[in-house]
Amino acid sequence: MIKLLDVYKAFKGHKVLDGLSLEVETGKITVIIGQSGGGKSVLLKHMIGLIKPDRGAVQVEGVDISRLNDRELNEARKDFGMLFQEAALFDSMTVGENVAFPLKEHTRLRQAEMDEIVEQKLLQVGLKDVAHKMPSELSGGMRKRVGLARAIALDPKIILFDEPTTGLDPIMADAIDRLIVETQKQTKATCAVISHDIESTFKIAHRVAMLYQGKIIEVGPPASVRQSKNPALQQFIQGKAEGPIQMV
Repeated sequence: MIKLLDVYKAFKGHKVLDGLSLEVETGKITVIIGQSGGGKSVLLKHMIGLIKPDRGAVQVEGVDISRLNDRELNEARKDFGMLFQEAALFDSMTVGENVAFPLKEHTRLRQAEMDEIVEQKLLQVGLKDVAHKMPSELSGGMRKRVGLARAIALDPKIILFDEPTTGLDPIMADAIDRLIVETQKQTKATCAVISHDIESTFKIAHRVAMLYQGKIIEVGPPASVRQSKNPALQQFIQGKAEGPIQMV
């Protein structure tokens, strides 16, 4: 579904992605792990066209989105849903208005039809009778669920997750993990998740990719990644201070 081919990206002379290549398989959950500040969010933003590579290609269903103009890119983004790290809800809108936002932006549906979809998507993420509430009235876990309901409002082919369990207690983090897996099963969407939560990664991933020094150094099913001999990967998944990855 998504291919990054020999992607380079630097900011003010600092190289973040250094000839990175990765395939995100159709209908699977691919989790990209790596240390904080290592370029995972930059990688995710390339997938949806928020950042363009200095060199290389970002293909979505065979189309290099880095070469699209603004109109073409906006059209391509209809295939995407994204759950941001802090849910990124509009504080001035109700929960229902937040979930309906992509429907208003990209469709000509009547209000009654949008209300029906909003209710359906909220139920899909385990929320009922909250459409009238404001985001400030919700817990962190509920806000994440609302963010996911908004992300799937247009029934996207691709869902991107930016650190979905960050800031949540272990019980709520497990609930979000289960929700990601269930959502993928229901929608058959292609999912890319960035995370440094190892426990979460091995709960939800069909494939795991490790980003280190601007490159994907290992990718494969969770079982094979666990058994990898790569010292940087093993240091990261075991959470050890000693090893090739140096603390900054």
